[in-house]
Amino acid sequence: MQIILAPMDGLTDVYAREILTDIGGYDYCVTEFLRVTDTLFPRRVFYRRFPELRSADNSQHTISHTKAGTPVYLQLLGSDTNAMAENAAKAVQLGAAGIDLNFGCPAKTVNRREGGASLLQYPDRIYQLVRSVRQAVPKEIPVTAKMRLGYEDQLLAHDNALAIQDGGASWVTIHARTKKDGYRPPAYWDALAPIKQLLSISVIANGEIWTVDDYFTCRERSHCDSVMLGRGAMGTFDLALQIKNKLAEPSLPALPTLNWQAVCHHLDKLYQLMILNPALDNKYIAPRIKLWVKWLMPNYHQAETIFSTLKRIKDPQLALQLIRRSADQ
Repeated sequence: MQIILAPMDGLTDVYAREILTDIGGYDYCVTEFLRVTDTLFPRRVFYRRFPELRSADNSQHTISHTKAGTPVYLQLLGSDTNAMAENAAKAVQLGAAGIDLNFGCPAKTVNRREGGASLLQYPDRIYQLVRSVRQAVPKEIPVTAKMRLGYEDQLLAHDNALAIQDGGASWVTIHARTKKDGYRPPAYWDALAPIKQLLSISVIANGEIWTVDDYFTCRERSHCDSVMLGRGAMGTFDLALQIKNKLAEPSLPALPTLNWQAVCHHLDKLYQLMILNPALDNKYIAPRIKLWVKWLMPNYHQAETIFSTLKRIKDPQLALQLIRRSADQ
């Protein structure tokens, strides 16, 4: 049984990975996607998207791991088999612990360029992409893939899952919706059960897992023990840890979620991590803090209380002061 932190473009960056894996419960996490066209990227591009490849201080962390020791895989998105294979091989040479392939992104800008979920219309192309990457990296390096149930419908779900398996993937994560569904509830967990029965590799369930109860419902309906947490992880920072604790002690009540003071501590840490990066300015830092608070609003009334003021603040220091004051109340 594994819990994985999902790759979410513009959200689960290096700072989110560090903070959430430090809280605990994750077996590995995946970077935001690196979009591949027909270019072999220079080293600096990999480091920008995947800072955990750097190891300026070996006493702090192992390459391709967060400081908490959680492995990080690089996600690649693209449709050029040679370029995907070459970039995967280079990432592994730089120290990547694993390669994940994106066949799930529903964004129009990505799909117009034959990337992400648009490839779910062509199982043969998915097979060739997985196979090319699998052959390009050492056999001990996991090559995984993330897909949706389909593009417009679910008719090719089994074909795509088999293509990923036959291409040599170590396991597959399935977001239990089509590209057309986007992120609208519900997630069709029941559709994963026959796919899991069909495949010999592991199937990871993804989509609409917001609570511990959601995890157990998903497991019952999908027959998947392992899950990937995305938006639910941003709304409940310790969701993975809560699930792991409940699995370890099923007879005991679930642990209470982090209180607001603890959440504010992690928001403070987010700020402190970002200001250490000279490449980031207030135009990046303030919106990122606001985004985190916005994701917390459904679960924390304090976040909802401060957000109307917070959203008008452009100075991240003033935003942090507001958060700190709310933690003291």
